[in-house]
Amino acid sequence: MIINMETRREFLKKSGAMALATCSILLRSVVSDEAGPVGLTKRRNILFFFPDQHRFDWLGTNPKLPLRTPNLDALCRRGARFTNALTPSPLCAPARACLAAGKEYDRCRVAGNGQDYPLDQTTFYTLLRESGYHVAGCGKFDLHKASPTWGLDGKHLLAEWGFSDGIDNAGKTDAISSGVKEPKDPYMAYLKGKGLLEIHVADFRKRGGYKGTFPTPLPEEAYCDNWVANNGLELMKRFPAGKPWFLQINFTGPHSPLDITKRMDAICRGRDFPQPNRSTQYTPEIHNAIRQNYSAMVENTDRWLGVYIEKLKGRGELDNTLIVWSSDHGEMLGDHDQWGKSLPYQPSVGVPLVVAGPDVRGGFVSGALVSTIDLAATFLEVGGVERPNDMDSLSAKALLEGKKDTHREYLLSGLGQWRLVFDGRYKLIRGFGGGKRVGKKKGKGGQEPKPVAAPMLFDLQNDPLENVNIADKVPREVARLSRILDALIHKQARFRREY
Repeated sequence: MIINMETRREFLKKSGAMALATCSILLRSVVSDEAGPVGLTKRRNILFFFPDQHRFDWLGTNPKLPLRTPNLDALCRRGARFTNALTPSPLCAPARACLAAGKEYDRCRVAGNGQDYPLDQTTFYTLLRESGYHVAGCGKFDLHKASPTWGLDGKHLLAEWGFSDGIDNAGKTDAISSGVKEPKDPYMAYLKGKGLLEIHVADFRKRGGYKGTFPTPLPEEAYCDNWVANNGLELMKRFPAGKPWFLQINFTGPHSPLDITKRMDAICRGRDFPQPNRSTQYTPEIHNAIRQNYSAMVENTDRWLGVYIEKLKGRGELDNTLIVWSSDHGEMLGDHDQWGKSLPYQPSVGVPLVVAGPDVRGGFVSGALVSTIDLAATFLEVGGVERPNDMDSLSAKALLEGKKDTHREYLLSGLGQWRLVFDGRYKLIRGFGGGKRVGKKKGKGGQEPKPVAAPMLFDLQNDPLENVNIADKVPREVARLSRILDALIHKQARFRREY
């Protein structure tokens, strides 16, 4: 075959055009929403369930409990369940701020429920959105806990936190305290529109703490967690085509008060639950009723997990969606005569963590040390987004995929004056009032010096219920973990200065 100069020029021109077209296609693939900024593979969707006050051991996988969570149990079989997951702080606002920022308690800039999330602090939600994700969420975010400013549409501050769409509503008690006369959040506005506001307020006022285990007069569809779940399904309908998505469902349960619907009440009765550890309060019958109601709320959220999984199947997205279940903190449920959270005991700081989806090894039960702040970096890596240097969060993606079996050497948690460090066996707690008092802390302005709490040490391997403080018996472990805790706190202080 003879090729003259003219033919060769035409050939080269056509070849160059084809090469440019190919490069253009590849470039669009690399930077598209579908592929993401780091490669050509399709980006994963992320479905994150984040109920409020779900303690670590309250799952159907616990043989000691007559609990029915078939969808969570199936998720455990499909994926990974972590038995040593802790919250960085067992209180709503700081726990959720730590997650959003991917930072430990001493750096999240939200010390308690009296502070709002600082808007100049980047969230992992924003980083996902900027990378091309459609970021949506509904339920109780609690990132402006100090300010009752949800807006009746639930949109206030969602964009600033990094969301593309969503509905932020008040938690159970905040909804009542802020909206008893006029709704301040979308859930109370919804109840008012249905003529149910006064009925709901009156019901909560009758409950009197944990002992109010009677069913709510609200109809099934108006029960808050059912309303939240339906909002999430509506958000899914609005997902833009061709974009990876992140969806966070923030159930208000199983947080107290222990309100349940008539349907839930009919299902949960007739079961005997273990009595609280070291409790001197209430009768066994009252404790059992309380635990029945708590379990009913967990089972209701589990029911919605099943609904969402079926929805993913219908959308053809189940195989490309990472599903995560955890909580902001636990619930004491009468253990040690304590209720709620805010304490360094395991029922308060321990949370469930179940992860399933593409590339996650199935049926994996891990004792690896994981903090809920690690979800931030995990979500970012799954989405192909680089973790910022100022984050404390460590991605668990390699752990989930079976590329390694360990994660952290130590876990931290804290609130107010107390801090704890946990190495997988020993837990050291400092500054907590549960320890005996030793020495004096210098008072201010001529005030009487305050007693200082002695450190507490628990061996969770041999004493999982934390009944025996062994700090006096093994001082070497106290000294070892004290040095580690001091070093970690010093590292947090250095990070604050640098970032």
